[in-house]
Order: sequence, then structure tokens, then C-alpha cells
Amino acid sequence: MSDSLFLVIFLVIVLGILMFDLLVIGRKQHVVSFREAAIWSAVWISLALVFFVFLRWRGEIIHSQIHDLSSLKDHLKEFYPALSVDGLAYNDALLLFRQALSLNFLSGYLVEETLSLDNLFVILMLLINFSVPLKLYKKILFWGILGAVVLRFIFIFAGAALIHRFEWILYIFGLFLLYTGIMMMIKKDRDAAGKDMKNHFIIRFTKRIFSVEESYDSESFFLRKEGKLWITPLLLVLILVEFSDVLFAMDSIPAIFGITRDPFVVFYSNIFAIIGLRSLFFLLANLKDRFRFLKTGISLLLCFIGLKLLLEHQFVNWGFKTVHSLYVIATVIGLSILFSFLIKEKKET
Repeated sequence: MSDSLFLVIFLVIVLGILMFDLLVIGRKQHVVSFREAAIWSAVWISLALVFFVFLRWRGEIIHSQIHDLSSLKDHLKEFYPALSVDGLAYNDALLLFRQALSLNFLSGYLVEETLSLDNLFVILMLLINFSVPLKLYKKILFWGILGAVVLRFIFIFAGAALIHRFEWILYIFGLFLLYTGIMMMIKKDRDAAGKDMKNHFIIRFTKRIFSVEESYDSESFFLRKEGKLWITPLLLVLILVEFSDVLFAMDSIPAIFGITRDPFVVFYSNIFAIIGLRSLFFLLANLKDRFRFLKTGISLLLCFIGLKLLLEHQFVNWGFKTVHSLYVIATVIGLSILFSFLIKEKKET
């Protein structure tokens, strides 16, 4: 099976599940309950873990060029330069590769899911700022996620092509992530970006081209009125949701390339995190104020991955392995959530 064929099958399955949720389960616009959000969150997380097990068991399937020890070494040289299989038989080398592949996927998934939480709260501020009815949240998030899948596909494989041709760009990624992590730690309210978007240049530009309906009476993105095509506020919000995803992709994609250079692993980990974002939104939207140390955890993760990119050879010399990245990521995320619940914010008198 070729890389492209596996990718197409993967996307068809994912889109099939999304369309089943939209057209069958959620064919009527409704407010998503906590129970429904919890069930779908469990479904998407379980599917990600199943994919992790699949990679651990038969991960080489996603790379059709791997068929013997020589081709495996060529692949490792390009995408896993720190992984050495010298002196190993093909089956033993393959086991080592599967382990690295699956752990990189899991690490990338955790990083992307954590960064998506930050994006989630910005989207929440957008929906509140534009007074979107609760029953339409699910529709906005569905089409927002579908657009995000397409954009991530373009960004990830374009980024992989750049890295393949200009390997030094990884140092730029590292500096950018380090700078972003430090600035996030200094700035107190990153999701303030979603609080005042009605005068955003994208909104002003769109209103110059289209006539915009002001109410949410229509649940569509377009409508015919007075013989002319109008757009609804839903489309304006969807455009801003996609724009916010582009901004957050500037953090998350370099971050996952800091974990693995394999574009397919980067893409699959991104997609599993993104498609679970909608159900996670409804599950965690009311807990926004409880994750007070989440931004600190995210900033530490970005700084860690940035340093890992800048000091890659030193990390290898120190004996730093793929599984160690997973330990660091899981520890930072776990502690940021734990401290958020244990240490309450002092209320001003």
C-alpha cells in the first residue's frame, strides 16, 4: 500500500465519521449536552490510541518505501537521524522504528491537543463576542474543523518540503518556538484576541464585498434577499475561526516538527487532535477559568521543543531518546492541570 493510498483511506474514514455525526446524529441543530460531548471526546481519544497501537504493531505500512533494511536506513537517515539501527537485523531494526514512530505520534498528539485547548478558548471568545446561539456552535465547529484539516494538510507537507530542502529552517522553528513560549509566559491574556474581533480587518474587508445579514434567523451561511446574495453572521464567525486556526498553526506545526520530521506522523497527530476539538470544546468550555496554569504549561512546552530543535545534537549526546520527550510533555501537561485544580486564584476584595 502506498503512502498516498493510506492517507486517502485515513481521510475517508475520518470524514465519514464526521459526516455521520453531522448528518445522522446531529441532523437537527441543538445544544450539545455535557454527556454527548463526553461520549464523542472518548470516541476520538480512543481512536487516537488505537492508531498509536496500530503504529506500534505495523507502523511501516504508512511508508511504502520501507521493505528491507537498506530502505529502512535511508528513511531513518532522512526523518529519524538520531535513531541508529547499525548492527541490527531487519526485524529488530523494524521494531525499534515502530517504537519511535508510535511514540512520536503520541507525543505530537499530546502537544497538539494541549495547544488546541488554547485555541479552543479563543474560539469560545469569538462565539460569545458575536452572540452566536448555542444551538449553532456545533455547525460552526464542524465546518471550522473541516477547513482546519485542509489547511493543516497544506501547511504540514509544504513545511516538510522546506525542511527537506533547507534543513537549517529547523533552527528558525526553534527560535520562533522559544520566543513564542517566553512571550506567552510574559503576556497574561492570550485569548484576549477573541474579545474584540468585530472590527477585525477581515470582517471589514468581507463587508465591503458582501451584504451581511445582521441576525441569526437563518442557520445557513448564505441567503437570498431582495434578489441579491447575502452572507450571514455565521459565515463571518467561521472565517474568523479559520483565521485563528491559521495563527495557532504557526505555533503547533513547528512544535510537532520539533518532535519528528516525518510529515505523515505530524499530519496524523494533528488531525486526531483537531477532529476531537469540537467535542472537547463542549466538554471544557465551562471550565475555562479553572485551567489557570494551562498557558504556563504550554509556554514551557514550546520552550522545551524550541531548545530541543536548537540543541538537537547535544540532546542526542546526552542520551535523550524519543520516549524522554513523551515523559517531559506528559509531565508538563499533567502538572499544569493538577496545579490549576489544587491552587485556587485569590479573589480581590
